[in-house]
Amino acid sequence: MTKSFGFIEGEAHEFVGALQWWNQIDDSDQWQRGTYYALCAAYTLVSFVALVQLVRIQRRVPEYGWTTQKVFHLMNFVVNGLRAVLFGFYRSVFAIRPKALEQVLMEVPGLLFFSTYTLLVLFWAEIYHQARSEPAQKLRPSYFIINGFIYLIQVCLWIYMSVSKTAAGLEAAKLLLAVISFFAALAFLLYGGRLFFLLRRFPIESRGRQKKLYEVGSVTSICCTCFLIRCALLVEIVPSALVLFILRKLPPRRVSDQYHPIK
Repeated sequence: MTKSFGFIEGEAHEFVGALQWWNQIDDSDQWQRGTYYALCAAYTLVSFVALVQLVRIQRRVPEYGWTTQKVFHLMNFVVNGLRAVLFGFYRSVFAIRPKALEQVLMEVPGLLFFSTYTLLVLFWAEIYHQARSEPAQKLRPSYFIINGFIYLIQVCLWIYMSVSKTAAGLEAAKLLLAVISFFAALAFLLYGGRLFFLLRRFPIESRGRQKKLYEVGSVTSICCTCFLIRCALLVEIVPSALVLFILRKLPPRRVSDQYHPIK
């Protein structure tokens, strides 16, 4: 019994020591500065990669206008660029008053991130329904309606936070982020899974079949997992970096039925 109590007491002492060490780091200006600047550098790199990919695609197929693929990379560039600026000037951002304005600046990139990756879901959904000769005309309006509704709710929460002194608005905004992240994960699982199994039915000798299976399967797994984690944590940079790497290949120069400008 004495040994058991001694073991438990030792564990408790180690836990308290680790907690004190973490609190010291958390309260350290130097540690916080290094963390925010590291995040700024990481988001800047991802934003730059998205911009380079957009330029490469434009040079490869200059005859097309703003395709879904180009808009996706443009939005990735904007989202990660905004995050880089916010983390780079974190002292100025955290000093903004009223507090509601700070929340607007911090949450706008999150909304744009949601729109960016649901655009990818829209692209997959259109491919899936067109491949099955099913009508897909309502998908694009649905995308804009859903995003517009979410933005409207968020604006209402910002207005509420600006006039209210309670933390209810902030908690509601966190709940909204968790809900839309959960449904984004479901959307990736639904259409990513459908498209993956659709591609598996193609003949093995089909050109590009294996690569597309890898792309769709990898992006679905990454985005579904990260959006689920994002219900509680900020992990935008993880899917942004990995998806840009997986989708780094340029579109073919020849005309394709699946590569068309946004109308």
